[in-house]
Amino acid sequence: MAKDQRNVEAITPMEEDFAKWYTDICLKAELVDYASVKGFMILRPYGCAIWENIKRILDGMFKATGHENVAMPVLIPESLLKKEGELVQGFAPEVAWVTHGGSEKLEERLAFRPTSETMFCDHWSHILHSWRELPMLYNQWCSVVRWEKTTRPFLRSREFWWQEGHTIHETAEEAQAETEQQLNCYADFCRDALAMPVVKGRKTDKEKFAGADATYTIECMMKDHKALQSGTSHYFGDKFSRAYDVTFTGRDNKLQYPFQTSWGVTTRLIGAVIMTHSDNNGLVLPPAIAPIQVVVVPVAQHKPGVLEAAEDLRARLTAAGLRVKLDDSDQSAGWKFAQYEMKGVPLRVEIGPRDMEKSQCCVARRDTGEKTFVALEGLEDSIQKLLQEVHDNLYNMAAQNLEENTFDMTSWEEVKELMDGRGGFARTKWCGSLECELAMKEKAGVSSRCMPLKQSGTVGKCPVCGKECTTDIYWGIAY
Repeated sequence: MAKDQRNVEAITPMEEDFAKWYTDICLKAELVDYASVKGFMILRPYGCAIWENIKRILDGMFKATGHENVAMPVLIPESLLKKEGELVQGFAPEVAWVTHGGSEKLEERLAFRPTSETMFCDHWSHILHSWRELPMLYNQWCSVVRWEKTTRPFLRSREFWWQEGHTIHETAEEAQAETEQQLNCYADFCRDALAMPVVKGRKTDKEKFAGADATYTIECMMKDHKALQSGTSHYFGDKFSRAYDVTFTGRDNKLQYPFQTSWGVTTRLIGAVIMTHSDNNGLVLPPAIAPIQVVVVPVAQHKPGVLEAAEDLRARLTAAGLRVKLDDSDQSAGWKFAQYEMKGVPLRVEIGPRDMEKSQCCVARRDTGEKTFVALEGLEDSIQKLLQEVHDNLYNMAAQNLEENTFDMTSWEEVKELMDGRGGFARTKWCGSLECELAMKEKAGVSSRCMPLKQSGTVGKCPVCGKECTTDIYWGIAY
C-alpha cells in the first residue's frame, strides 16, 4: 500500500517508547492539543466526535434503565464539601479553589467540582420528601477539575470530561443492585462498543473511592500489559445522606435516610481504546465509536465517471445508516490512504475505472490491512458485515492479550519477576490485610487492581504472609 512516509515516521514505534507512541497518536491523529494552562487539554473536533459517540451510546443505555440527565453547578462551597469528612480528605490535594469574584475576595472559598456527590446531596435534601419519590436516578455529562501533578492526554488531565451518575434509593438492597447494574452496563459497553474485554471486580478498602462503602471497577489490559481502570461504580450506604441530612418519610411514616450510589466513566476511555487497539501506523477505532466508519476514496478521479461513482457509494452507504466520508480532494490516493489509516477509519472503499467496469469496489480493513473486492450490488450488507468482523477481530485480539498476559502466582517474588519483565496481571490469593497489600507495593511494585466478582472458591496462600485464604485478587502496574 502506498503511504505518505511523513505521517508514518511521525509516530514513535510502541516497541521503542510506548508512552511517546501514545502521545504521538493523540496529537498526529488530531484528537487533542495542549492548552495554554499546564495540564489542560483541548479536545479537537475528531477527538470530540469520538467522545460524542461514546456519550450517545451510553446515554441511551442509561435512559433505558430509567435515568434522567441533570446539570449541577461547577462550584461547590467549601463548607458543603467538608460535610462528609472522607470525601474532602480524599480529594483535598487535587481541589482547585476560587477565592475572588471579579475584584472582590469571596467570604467563602468555592471549589471547582472534583466530583458532585455533595451537590446532589444538597439538592436532594431540599426536594426529597416521601418514599413515593424514590428512587431518584440522575446522571450528568460535564467536566470536572482535579489538580493532577503528572498529566497525559485522556489518561490524566486537570480537567476532563465524564458522566457521573448519582442515585438514591429506599433500601440498601436497591442501591446495591443499582451499583452492580451500572458496573455491568460499563462492562457491556466496553465489550459491545469499544471491543474491549474487562475484569469486573471490587476494589480493596485501600483503593476504594473516598467515602464509599464499596467501589466496583472494570480493569482493562493495555498493549504494554499495564492496567487501566476504565470505569467505577460506588455504593455509599446512607453515609452521605446522614452527613447532608437527606431524609424522607418512609412507608411507616417515620423519617429515614436513603441509600446512595455514584458511578462514572470519562474521556479516559478514548485513551483505553488507543492503547488497546492502535498500532505503529496510527489510531485503530472500533466501528461503533468511529466518527467516520467508511471513507470512500476515488482512484484516478480525473477520469470520466469516477467521482460520480464514488458519490453514489457515499450516498448509498449513508442511506444505510453509516457514517461515511468521500474524500474527493486533490491529494494523492497514497496520501489519503495514509491519512485515514492514521485516523483509524475502520474501512476504506476504493473505486476506479477498472472497478467500475467490473461493478465492484476494493475494500481495505484498518485492523488487518486486508483488501478484498466487493460487488457493488448488495454493497450495504457487505459493508455492515465487514464492520462487524472488524469489531469482532479487535475484541478477540484484545481478549487474547488479556488471557495470555494474566498469570496465576503464589509469591511476591514471582509477581516482581513478572513486572520486571513482560508485565501483565498477576492473579493470587490474598489474606485481606492492608499490611500485605502495602507489602506487595513495596516488594513487587504493584497495586491491587480488584478482587474479581467471579471468585474461584479455591484455597491458597497469601503471597506475602503465607496465610491460607480463598480471596482471588489481581495485581498490576496501572496508569
